[in-house]
Amino acid sequence: MSPAASPLHFGLLDGLRGVAALAVVLFHFMELVETKPANNFIAHAYLAVDFFFCLSGFVIAYAYDARLAQLGVGRFLRRRLIRLHPLVVVGALLGLLTFWLDPFSHLVDQYATRLPLLLLSSCLLVPYPVVTERYANLFHLNPPTWSLFWEYIANVAYALVLVRLPARLLKILLVPAAIALCYEARRTGWLGGGWGREDAIAGFLRVTFSFLMGLLLYRANWLIRSRLGFGALALLLLGALLLPFIDRINWRVDSLVVLFYFPLLIALGAGGQLTPRYAKLCRFLGDISYPLYIVHYPFIWVFFSYLHKYQPPLSTLALVIPTAMLALVLLAYAVLKWIDIPVRSYLTRTFDQPTTLVSNRQAPAPVAPAAHP
Repeated sequence: MSPAASPLHFGLLDGLRGVAALAVVLFHFMELVETKPANNFIAHAYLAVDFFFCLSGFVIAYAYDARLAQLGVGRFLRRRLIRLHPLVVVGALLGLLTFWLDPFSHLVDQYATRLPLLLLSSCLLVPYPVVTERYANLFHLNPPTWSLFWEYIANVAYALVLVRLPARLLKILLVPAAIALCYEARRTGWLGGGWGREDAIAGFLRVTFSFLMGLLLYRANWLIRSRLGFGALALLLLGALLLPFIDRINWRVDSLVVLFYFPLLIALGAGGQLTPRYAKLCRFLGDISYPLYIVHYPFIWVFFSYLHKYQPPLSTLALVIPTAMLALVLLAYAVLKWIDIPVRSYLTRTFDQPTTLVSNRQAPAPVAPAAHP
């Protein structure tokens, strides 16, 4: 049976998305503590973004392939904006507040006249990489939104072109996409770029391959039925993110993980068994994954300033980082319940009401979760 024929909800994938989001947060702490990737125990967690892109393609295809023609391009894009953009604005505002009120840094003084443009850039996802003291991120106030920038472009491409491409054409497109991705990995030594002024092209290459692969997984019905549950799949995902960083072979490792391993995990997750024991946990992890991804980095900048000012010992950081991660999870849950859900509900009622009645024999289109992350 085609997956489109059954209104499945891929609960295991929700859980894996949450695990990947937690890994990204920990990675962002650890890459500041240990600047040499070879000494970072979670050095490959930057690849979680490629996992998100692939999962996004799969979920978008599931939710809209059979319904986009009826729904319309405009309404599809409006739905995506309602689903994703409220937290983009929340993250930008948090970024502004933490940049302005950072007790450990006065860098904001150098950019006081540019604060309105920095905020506008982050709210509208228009790249503005001017803060060179902090690596010239495309969106300084909330750097992870670089991936949302490419997610939006992928969504537009899906609505205008990709929704109509059969699996056989996707396979053809994936060949040059894979070659370009491997070339980028070989050229730079990794697949962690896309967030800064100097490596923005990497973001395009990463989203192109992984999003197309996610579409293909769904359309070719590459779901692998197995008895693997959430625990086993979470360990398999973490195994990739915890791989040691070895300079001479890292580009090969990154390429293999993104080209083959992540698609395999998503196929296993889509065809796996979610037991009642883990259902609530997977739902919780899926629910907080996007808010956590969006709200955490403004506080990473404060941590960055704290490190530079005080250079605390590892014994102190061993307490600070877990405490901060727990606080960020609680913050993400609060943002989800008190801001994201109410705002999306209001926007949906106001801007996403159908203009025509749906046939009694036709179910309403499912709303795709924020698969990225």
